Amino acid sequence: MPRPRVLFLSFTCTFIAAVIGLGLSRGTSDAATPTNAQVLTYHNDVARTGQNLEEKLLTPASVSSGKFGKIGFYRTDGLVDAEPLYVSNLMLDGRRHNVVFVATEHDSVYAFDADSLETLWQTTVLPPNEAPSDSRNCAQVSPEMGITATPVIALNGDQGLLYLVAMSKDGLGNYFQRLHVLDISNGAEISGSPVAMEAEFPNLQGATVFDPKQYKDRAALLLQGGIIYTTWASHCDEGPYTGWVIGYDAKTLQQANVLDVTPNGTDGAIWMSGSGPAADAQGNIYLLDGNGTFDNALDSSGFPIHGDFGNAFLKLSIGNGKLIVADYFNAHSTQNDSSRDADLGSGGTILLPDLKDGSGNMVQLALGAGKTNTVYVVNRNALGKFNAKNDRALHQKLEHVLEGPVFSTPAYFNNTVYFAAVNDALKAFSITDAKLDPEPVSLTATRFAYPGATPSISANGNSDAIVWVVEARGSDAGVLHAYDAGDLTHELYSSGKTNGRDAFSDNKFITPMIANGRVFVGTLTGVAVFGVLK
Repeated sequence: MPRPRVLFLSFTCTFIAAVIGLGLSRGTSDAATPTNAQVLTYHNDVARTGQNLEEKLLTPASVSSGKFGKIGFYRTDGLVDAEPLYVSNLMLDGRRHNVVFVATEHDSVYAFDADSLETLWQTTVLPPNEAPSDSRNCAQVSPEMGITATPVIALNGDQGLLYLVAMSKDGLGNYFQRLHVLDISNGAEISGSPVAMEAEFPNLQGATVFDPKQYKDRAALLLQGGIIYTTWASHCDEGPYTGWVIGYDAKTLQQANVLDVTPNGTDGAIWMSGSGPAADAQGNIYLLDGNGTFDNALDSSGFPIHGDFGNAFLKLSIGNGKLIVADYFNAHSTQNDSSRDADLGSGGTILLPDLKDGSGNMVQLALGAGKTNTVYVVNRNALGKFNAKNDRALHQKLEHVLEGPVFSTPAYFNNTVYFAAVNDALKAFSITDAKLDPEPVSLTATRFAYPGATPSISANGNSDAIVWVVEARGSDAGVLHAYDAGDLTHELYSSGKTNGRDAFSDNKFITPMIANGRVFVGTLTGVAVFGVLK
């Protein structure tokens, strides 16, 4: 396909500061279909809860009526691995639109009208004489790699910027990772974009150097405190690689901070099956990293002596102007788990709202699970560090509550956490006294094959809550399910029960996005759109 033509505009720092300064604000409401719905980051918010609490059109009654199904399809030029994003009531070409933004592995970005399904603009972020990266002999993202991580949008009314990372390759065999920033009104790159991603981090031998060909940006981008955070995974565990977090100033695009969580070791990549690092109101960042070096020799503060945090639940913060590991948790079995590739980093983490424990104390929690079928719940103010004998410092450890490994992100709604592990049902766990009840309050009849499923939730406040998940059925067949959030035995809808009417191709690690009466599902060739049938 020829390179689409876009108008390249020069934006002033004043404009960028206005967009970033107000962060993730809402647009105005004079569109033909008024809505306050915004999905500007992975899984709806920086806590990664997966909740859209402003869904007024999709209710259990409307979804189970028999009049819900696939209403359209956004055709794209490549795989859609990133979760689509949504901006309501956006002014484009003198008209207001509800807009869905879609990024592809062919290094393209699209803006689609969510109501009419028309293409509003399309742009490529490929420089001249470059193509998307090949698969790097790894089937995880194939046949090409371009934009894999879910982008993030900074919005201020009708002004907005979309941040993304794209991988490409030139004719000489050189690989590139670049941070791009697009004006959401027309797809044009802002002044100063893109920025080639390069980094070094000190270690005992001098420095470790970020090599763009050895990494893919799989985990979703995070916009936190005016910084765009990117995190980096390997290609099929092909070394050498370590665990990088690289941040860029959202206004200037200058590199703001760099952290290697395994600088004197190996591995420890950050991918979380496409989930993104989470962040709290204090600006701390939480993530899970994969199997890798962990120094079980600790300093007087209980931290690894060489700064290697492989296979860990990490809390990052800014200390003395630098991004640092502020706290961590490693299971007592961490080295054995890493050696057998049973790492924590295959799953995503979510932050829970402040809760009171059985003694009436307020606690702040995060949780996640990986390949060991165990759910780890950490106190965000004291994660637990490492004890070679046991995990008693952990807030809560739930073993055997999941029947398979986790390659997905849980969701939270109304004092309940939802998990869908591999070869397991979607399960709802209630929270009592700031701990997850070990027995699910409900679960689905359907069991989800690899890679399990990442649930998303739509609700109107605390009412009409629906849990949405995509099931992989093999041979590239996908099924969208909708369940009553209060009773998972009650299936409201399944695209697999419509005699092929609502069929779509499945793609790995897909998170459904719900906004303003529509459900958007990434596929191998575009985005399937579901809603109430006319």
